[in-house]
Amino acid sequence: MPHTETRAENRAWNQRQLGVALNSIVAIVGAFTKWQRSAATHRAIADLTPDQLKDIDHREVPRPTLTVKAGLIANLMSMR
Repeated sequence: MPHTETRAENRAWNQRQLGVALNSIVAIVGAFTKWQRSAATHRAIADLTPDQLKDIDHREVPRPTLTVKAGLIANLMSMR
């Protein structure tokens, strides 16, 4: 007599896995799109002149500055 085995398929578990995978993909694509837009915006703003930045009410990006005290170069040169 042939032996038949009853196998219970758990379709709900597979559907949950598919849902989790799709949600992960959607989150990854969303994060990449947000980063891409942010990078494009930063590039566009970096290309603008100070007058154009004032026209769009955007403050200039503070540039890093180096302050040197008076006489520092002379002191360094004398140490040499």
